[in-house]
Amino acid sequence: MCEHVFVPTDATILHADLDAFYASVEQRDDPRLRGRPVIVGAGVVLAASYEAKAFGIRTAMGGAQARRICPQAVVVAPRMFAYAEASRAVFEVFQQTTPLVEGLSIDEAFLEVGGLRRLAGTPTDIAQKLRRHVLERVGLPITVGVARTKFLAKVASGVAKPDGLLVVPPEGELAFLHPLAVERLWGVGRVTAEKLREQGITTVGEVAALAETVLVSLLGQGSGRHLHALAHNLDPRPVQTGRRRRAIGSQHALGRSAKSPEEIDAVVVGLVDRVTRRLRATDRVTRTVMVRLRFDDFTRATRSHTLERATAQTQTVLTAVRALVAAAGPVIDRKGLTLLGVALGNLDDDGSIQLALPFGRPGARASPPGALDATLDDVRDRYGSAAITRAVLLGRDLGVSVPLLRE
Repeated sequence: MCEHVFVPTDATILHADLDAFYASVEQRDDPRLRGRPVIVGAGVVLAASYEAKAFGIRTAMGGAQARRICPQAVVVAPRMFAYAEASRAVFEVFQQTTPLVEGLSIDEAFLEVGGLRRLAGTPTDIAQKLRRHVLERVGLPITVGVARTKFLAKVASGVAKPDGLLVVPPEGELAFLHPLAVERLWGVGRVTAEKLREQGITTVGEVAALAETVLVSLLGQGSGRHLHALAHNLDPRPVQTGRRRRAIGSQHALGRSAKSPEEIDAVVVGLVDRVTRRLRATDRVTRTVMVRLRFDDFTRATRSHTLERATAQTQTVLTAVRALVAAAGPVIDRKGLTLLGVALGNLDDDGSIQLALPFGRPGARASPPGALDATLDDVRDRYGSAAITRAVLLGRDLGVSVPLLRE
């Protein structure tokens, strides 16, 4: 891994974030959608254009609710191949701008441009050129925040959206940061925000005014120390290139109708099949299996299990996930399940070589561990992911597979 270890004293970190990415690609490719509220995804909102967001439509909202809020919205099916291609084109622009690019997701990245002043101008000049090049070459709007730290650059891009540019000079960091709502701090979700607001804390500046010990007593040691540092813009992390993904995951929205144990298990099989194939495609193994659940009352739960040894085998991971879901069975029965996610963490490089027997060879003996996985992967690589599937998945909708960044 190549790592850039210099922490800038000037505002040289860019956070570039495509605006309403999926919806913007749809509006780019179909002129009839421009200027109109667009929803990507019917059952669950995968993305919404800013025209749709103006009505209160948000990602992960149920499709029926979104259509009630905005009956005039145009609903389009997701085209993951188009989004993946657009992402590749945008990242090519990033790489042509600077070799120091840290991808965060399919539609956002950090860029370090501190060493380019003589070649390309100031960070502000570079950010302006970047936005122009992405629009000209890819046809998509992109927002850029520029700051001295990664945290503040990301906050700046969030404030500048949509289709904006915001530069935070070092001398104005806290003046910019402290009036913002506490939700702008990384790690402050709904539950943490409620805890802070119960104490009358609504802005980042009010968090910064508290002693670290007070925040620790309110939120716990990890969250308290983390938010105390961010509220003072203490973020020494450099932009890293070549960083490998720390987790691989996928999720499926189930809707609000009741689901039988058999239906839930079919979703589990599909998700595990998907994430373990991704794991093997990147030559990784996992030690930690995680299940994420969302219930009818919008509460969430996470369960995890650490395996005895690292693996990339589908059956081993499937057994662990089934056990985790079964343990949550009483809660699922009581509350109902609306979303199920599977994530694999604690990843490492796979040093072993899995040998597969030739597919369909007459008289073949029992396959060694991993052989079936390797055979399935080979068939899918050659003939497409739909060429072969597990019997339990036949005729079932497994949801949308969101493309991930290349390793």
